[in-house]
Amino acid sequence: MSIPNSSHSIEKLPNFPLSPNGAEVILGNTLEPQQLAIPIAPSSITMFGPRGACLVSETGSLWVSDTGHHRLLGWRNLPTKDNQPADWIIGQPDFFHEGQNAKGTPGRNTVSVPTGICVCGTGLVVADAWNHRVLIWQNVPEDSNVPADLVLGQRNFVDNEPNRGTQQATANTMHWPYGVFYHQGQLFVADTGNRRLLIWREFPTENGQPADLVLGQPDMVSRNENGGASATAASMRWCHDIAIWHDNLVVTDAGNHRVMIWQGIPTENNAPCAVVLGQNSFDFVEMNQGIYLPSASSLSMPYGVATTEEWLLVADTANSRLLGWQQPESILSLQSAIASAIIGQNTSQSKSENRNYGLPTRHSLNWPYGVKICGNTAVIADSGNNRILLWRFNYGE
Repeated sequence: MSIPNSSHSIEKLPNFPLSPNGAEVILGNTLEPQQLAIPIAPSSITMFGPRGACLVSETGSLWVSDTGHHRLLGWRNLPTKDNQPADWIIGQPDFFHEGQNAKGTPGRNTVSVPTGICVCGTGLVVADAWNHRVLIWQNVPEDSNVPADLVLGQRNFVDNEPNRGTQQATANTMHWPYGVFYHQGQLFVADTGNRRLLIWREFPTENGQPADLVLGQPDMVSRNENGGASATAASMRWCHDIAIWHDNLVVTDAGNHRVMIWQGIPTENNAPCAVVLGQNSFDFVEMNQGIYLPSASSLSMPYGVATTEEWLLVADTANSRLLGWQQPESILSLQSAIASAIIGQNTSQSKSENRNYGLPTRHSLNWPYGVKICGNTAVIADSGNNRILLWRFNYGE
């Protein structure tokens, strides 16, 4: 596998994990660069800064957190054409309204800045970030405004104060939760504002159920940045997304510009990770390792992460690219490893939006916040371009 450098065109890399033809399907209108900062009127086609998306199965349905419009958009089946309109909506009375909690009070089918989203068995989990809660549907919705069955972080569906109105965190409160992930009956939540990761060893069955484990803090009540000290192998600043790679826990720590990887899945509070990507040591936390231009081993605010058997993909958000690492012989050999592939930029030293600040294309990215993989499809939340990319995964073809 060739390592990307300044002379490589990304499309010419051997064994490149995503199709060199670019995204097969683009959802959301493509706008001129000067329009990207202007709020986009909601419709069944448009999105405003989507932060997360997931496929329920290889052929659908697809659910998207349309973050800036405070709603979830659903497609009955895997979309097959650009700008295909959504079939379902949750969080607003119709496709043409927006506003936090539909400009009303929180409820079982309202959201305020929804971000991370994932499938959990037969159900769906959404991080409802500015309501400081996680919503759970026991069955994936197949209609508009299906009410959620469970809420975590709050005692009911009406309250939405951070940490339930207190200055201290507990095992059953949240402050701006961003990412959610499900694995073999366990639920993981990136409780970003509390600078920690919460783990439920068994899937929750009650509203407000407390988490069983915490990573990033010494206990369930602390919430200081990096545990109140300098960064370590156990601390976090802004954790955002979660994945499992060969039974090893992976967490993006955007505020420390790194990805944390544990050997296995921790069973004790505040367990330290084994290696980090993006930094040369556990205590160094500078953006792009303190250098203005990125490299094939540095990161700048990595938000999203996804895995396949062979690949670990990271949304290197502020560098407007994805980085890919191939499966190593030992997880420990990944410490500060150089990426095997770069998506969205022509060189490892490039970080401009849409490759040299041009118009969005099928190969370009602008502050991608989320990435998930289902079967042969990578689902990328290309947030700065207000769109979702469905990009074919090659698997070494």
